[in-house]
Amino acid sequence: QLQLVESGGGLVQPGGSLRLSCAASGDTFDYYYIGWFRQAPGKEREGVSCMSTTDGFTYYSDSVKGRFAFSRDNTENTAYLQMNGLKPEDTAVYYCAAVGILRMPSVQAMCNRMPFIDIGSWGQGTQVTVSS
Repeated sequence: QLQLVESGGGLVQPGGSLRLSCAASGDTFDYYYIGWFRQAPGKEREGVSCMSTTDGFTYYSDSVKGRFAFSRDNTENTAYLQMNGLKPEDTAVYYCAAVGILRMPSVQAMCNRMPFIDIGSWGQGTQVTVSS
């Protein structure tokens, strides 16, 4: 079973940048979809970006496309979310998640469906606050 630990959150001014990290243990990223999700106060958890570790294909939600970049280091078994041009509406708890590729038809499906399905592995979350 894959265990995930997020880090890198904090307080940043609008327009600033943060890089979140997701360190995995207990398994490797091989044959997984890896995703970043967020949940703001009073809102449903939503998919931000999800990646296939087999070919690197990455899906981004419209709200972050062009500002966020998902990458991974398979040797270190770590995924990253580079967050640029941060906006106040990006304020949320950010979660890393992983699911075996056979359990989802696509990375887009992971981002859209996994918040509502109790499968896979989740980290504990890291707070990102964007404020002047």
